[in-house]
Amino acid sequence: MSIAAQLAKQLRAVYTGGNWTGVCLKDALTGVTWQQATQQVNSLNTIAKLVYHINYYVDPICKVMQGDTLNAHDKYSFDCPPITSEKDWEHLVNKLWADGETLASLIEKLPDSKLTETFADEKYGTYLRNLTGVIEHIHYHLGQIVIIKKLI
Repeated sequence: MSIAAQLAKQLRAVYTGGNWTGVCLKDALTGVTWQQATQQVNSLNTIAKLVYHINYYVDPICKVMQGDTLNAHDKYSFDCPPITSEKDWEHLVNKLWADGETLASLIEKLPDSKLTETFADEKYGTYLRNLTGVIEHIHYHLGQIVIIKKLI
């Protein structure tokens, strides 16, 4: 199995299960209502904001891998649109699933040689750095979601 295929598998596992940590977004988000997703616990981010934030970085990585320029700014990464209904929440979660699968599919198609190439701009490092970084980022915020869900 190529390194790129292994990365795609690892990405899918953080979304749907089977990873080394034993926790995934699918399990963590199953049964979360829009009211729970938007419930503020102390000064923590809401589950909805964390879901938006996770996907905020997945989407532009997909676009770069499809030939577009990188267009993402950290200052907007928690600007979750208002979630005022189950439909809004489902839309956000469905985008999370769709973009995660898009990224995994794009990673699978990469030749391993591409992993050492510059991603968008030299200041961002290589494809490998960005792809492993986004997987780590998802795991980090997944842990927060799990804790917040327990607090709710």
